[in-house]
Amino acid sequence: MDERSIRILQAAAALGTGSPDEIAAYTEIPKSTVHYRITKLKEDGTLTNDLFDVDLTELGIEITIISEIIAEYDEQYHKRVGEKLADIEGVNQVYFTMGDTDFIAIAHLADREMVHRLISDYERIDEVVRTSSQFVVETIKDEPNPLNDFTLETLIDITNGG
Repeated sequence: MDERSIRILQAAAALGTGSPDEIAAYTEIPKSTVHYRITKLKEDGTLTNDLFDVDLTELGIEITIISEIIAEYDEQYHKRVGEKLADIEGVNQVYFTMGDTDFIAIAHLADREMVHRLISDYERIDEVVRTSSQFVVETIKDEPNPLNDFTLETLIDITNGG
């Protein structure tokens, strides 16, 4: 991937849009080039969808719960348990991790009743041994697009294997 494609991806992340007009104005890359590059990035699988970011607080979903989950180990348990965790309503991120914790799950919920249901749903999974959940008191950073966390130079280095 070259610098132009990376600049286009960063612009889309920063602007929150895939509009070739807006990206062209932001990057000073010709609109036709932006359009062509976006099409190629979709074709090669780098871009997987057109995102519409939503402010969850506007929908009344104001509670973020981060849970550490310990499960009974056996062959392929990470896939089986991970899928069960991912299927729980309100859970939108599940990570299989190394160390003392097997999984980290992040859920966004509307009220205490939903939090109680979430914990009960975790406990209903046979392989789950223990959970530890924390309420997020204040969000310091919630960047939906990781490209916004890197400089252009770093991304160029990464994509060039360096």
